Amino acid sequence: MKLTRRTLLAASVATLAAPAVKASPGWPTKQPIKLIATFPPGGTADTISRILAPKLSAALGQQVVVENKPGAGGTIGSDLAAKAAPDGYTLVISHASPLGIAPGIYPKLPYNVVTDFTHVTLIGHTPNVLIVPADSPYKTLADYIADAKAKPDQIAFGSSGIGSNTHLMGELLSSEANIKLKHIPYKGSAPSLQDMLAGVIPSMFDPITTNVPHINSGKVKLVAVSSEKRIDLYPNAPTFAEQGFPKLTTSTWVGVSGPKGMAPEVTAKLYEELQKAYKAPEVVERFKEVVLLPGDKAMTPAEYTNFIGEFAILWAGVSKAAGVQLELG
Repeated sequence: MKLTRRTLLAASVATLAAPAVKASPGWPTKQPIKLIATFPPGGTADTISRILAPKLSAALGQQVVVENKPGAGGTIGSDLAAKAAPDGYTLVISHASPLGIAPGIYPKLPYNVVTDFTHVTLIGHTPNVLIVPADSPYKTLADYIADAKAKPDQIAFGSSGIGSNTHLMGELLSSEANIKLKHIPYKGSAPSLQDMLAGVIPSMFDPITTNVPHINSGKVKLVAVSSEKRIDLYPNAPTFAEQGFPKLTTSTWVGVSGPKGMAPEVTAKLYEELQKAYKAPEVVERFKEVVLLPGDKAMTPAEYTNFIGEFAILWAGVSKAAGVQLELG
């Protein structure tokens, strides 16, 4: 189903009206809760899931186990979550790439980002960055673009997968700067970063969360960040906007969702405990360390569902303008 504002409204109404699975008494009691991270260890989804899992385990009195299910820009893990039993024992770190970007890139996406999930709440967002190795000749975004113009389709960038929002960032810069970059997709941030540090690729687009240790150690340089203004942790790193590319002002957001049809009492319990978890001082401190920024307000399940649908509609237009249409293999 093509996602438009009209279909989004209809889908939202259908979701609210859909029958929910009745929660087992005293949920959760029967087994550990699986929290799917849709990218490999070391990526943003994995990092956030491992910060939240211990807090949720303690609050719910049942172990929350993180399972990494990477591939296809996060769509593999998201599809597994969408098709799981809606009993509250399978959750997913909902992520901008498979839920916000993928609908505009994959015409045959195997799930609907609104009707096939029970969205619980937004956790936060993190700026995307263009990074290069410390010894790279690129000092500024202008240097990078100039070399790409001189060497069409030779300057490569890594991303966390075909159809990921970092892939789209590279395509959008190519379109806006009138250059041709070579896209090298990976299953996630960590393998892409490994290859960049090994000299296999000269650059990558990635959420900043994954790269904080390497920026702090001096192994990589920040060429540009996608936030509206410079981030406090790295005040010397310019934004894309101030370097002439305001359309590259975006972020990677993450939240928690489950399959469609989860019992309202389970969704409400998760929402309540997640609000407590990400406001806990130790979690706030960890989020600061990895530059995960909280949303403007705590989103209710209905608000988060609407946010995802609206984001998908917006970025479908960006994908079309950038000429990015893909098939899932």
